[in-house]
Amino acid sequence: MAAPLDLDQLQTFIMIADTGSFTRAAEEVHRTQSAVSMQMRRLEERIGNALFEKDGRTNKLTEEGERLLSYARRMIHLNRETLAAFDDRRLEGTIRIGTPDDYADRFLPEIMARFSRSNPRVELTVICEPTFNLVEHIKRGHLDLALVTHDDAKGQSEVVRREPLLWVSSANHATHEQEILPLAFGRPTCIWRRAACDVLDEMNREYRILFTSWSATVITAAVLSGLAISVLPECALRPGMRVLGEADGFGTLPECKIGIMRGHTARADIVEAIARHISESLDNISVPAAEETGTFDFAAMAALRGRRLKPSHILPGW
Repeated sequence: MAAPLDLDQLQTFIMIADTGSFTRAAEEVHRTQSAVSMQMRRLEERIGNALFEKDGRTNKLTEEGERLLSYARRMIHLNRETLAAFDDRRLEGTIRIGTPDDYADRFLPEIMARFSRSNPRVELTVICEPTFNLVEHIKRGHLDLALVTHDDAKGQSEVVRREPLLWVSSANHATHEQEILPLAFGRPTCIWRRAACDVLDEMNREYRILFTSWSATVITAAVLSGLAISVLPECALRPGMRVLGEADGFGTLPECKIGIMRGHTARADIVEAIARHISESLDNISVPAAEETGTFDFAAMAALRGRRLKPSHILPGW
């Protein structure tokens, strides 16, 4: 029987992948750089493949290293989950978290499942509101933690995920070809709305905002019905949407950054625990992708992680 992989080696491997540096990883895992290098040599020998290659001053993962990374993260998380299940000092209490509904539908199932399995005695109170509202809730002490859209101008959150922000239309309508472009956006405080309008203004493209709502369901309905186009991050794409690009006459949008905000709370232990679960969950969640069979297969997403949707790509359905 083959010997099991060493969890300490996998933890160090993950740290190198996250920091891009053996030196910084050594500081994080409290080992010398030579000890870290030895760990990685042994791990490469155990796997039978090179896991790193130099890219300037940083260490880049090879294709085999990328494959191992997803397994390593899952193994480390399962180890933590197993230990927590038998820990009599498990966390207890209530934590209040908030997220825009754009993210809730895509991310919350994974986050809640992971956290609840490890911390069955913690009650989660969840609200879904726009980032602007969530920031105010954090400031006023109404929330312990919020998953928000990061604003570079304010720098109010710790970025845990980045995705392209995409122009989207209905796959069954030519809404994007109208002379005066009909749009559906969040409220005026929405940074996606401001970014989209800035791009359209630079292009001298005429447009009219027909629908304004903080509800992702409303914006999605306006797009799928062919009444308007909008901008969404990859995680919010739905079957029946078409991604628009330069070939369709649309300029590039800034990337979407998803961040964590922590409130002032006496339960910092619970906040840090769920923040770690959120970060690990978002790292493991892939973007929606259409399969060659024409189905929308959520179960296969983990294997499709990192595959980006191209302009003019159509998600089947609807």
